[in-house]
Amino acid sequence: MFAWQQLVGYAASALVVTSLSMTSLLRLRMISLAGSLTFLTYGLLIESVPIVLTNIAITFLNLRFLTREFRGPRDLGAVVVPPESPFLRDFLHHHAADIRQFQPDVDLHEPTGFALMLTRDGLPAGVVLGTRDDTHVTIHLDYVLPAHRDSRLGNWLYGPGATVFRRAGVETITSAGGSDTHRGYLRRVGFTRGARDEWVLAL
Repeated sequence: MFAWQQLVGYAASALVVTSLSMTSLLRLRMISLAGSLTFLTYGLLIESVPIVLTNIAITFLNLRFLTREFRGPRDLGAVVVPPESPFLRDFLHHHAADIRQFQPDVDLHEPTGFALMLTRDGLPAGVVLGTRDDTHVTIHLDYVLPAHRDSRLGNWLYGPGATVFRRAGVETITSAGGSDTHRGYLRRVGFTRGARDEWVLAL
């Protein structure tokens, strides 16, 4: 017969294993926090000082990361790059399979007229591709790496970060929408459905 304290330990182990399977850093930290708190409870129940001390430290690290993510300054950026840039093309090729899960109809082989590289803490985090007509940009691809999909890059790009579009002379942005998941994303970051079923954002 298992003691009920053991069930707490098994639950903590399951949470830790689950956290390690997350591709999103934010989800990893949140589930890891739940796991460390459960392990802390387990350590207290069985009066194990090493387990208690270890999970106090892990809980502190998770809370520090999450606090910085939600409240602290985030180093997010976007820079206009040449559509034919070798780095951009390599990035698209490397992540092509993941990109097509969300926007299966996007053409990653043809050069585009407008391209942005998105960054997080100075490292590549995503890409926006589109075509430009004077002050209007039609977005064909808006992609963020799995690890950063909870870092609110989209909210930043189409909110405070939209200056990168304005500096380039862009006044309106549209997107076809793509999958249900992508349409939900567009709605969350401020786009509205237009008269021709496209999604529109006025800057």
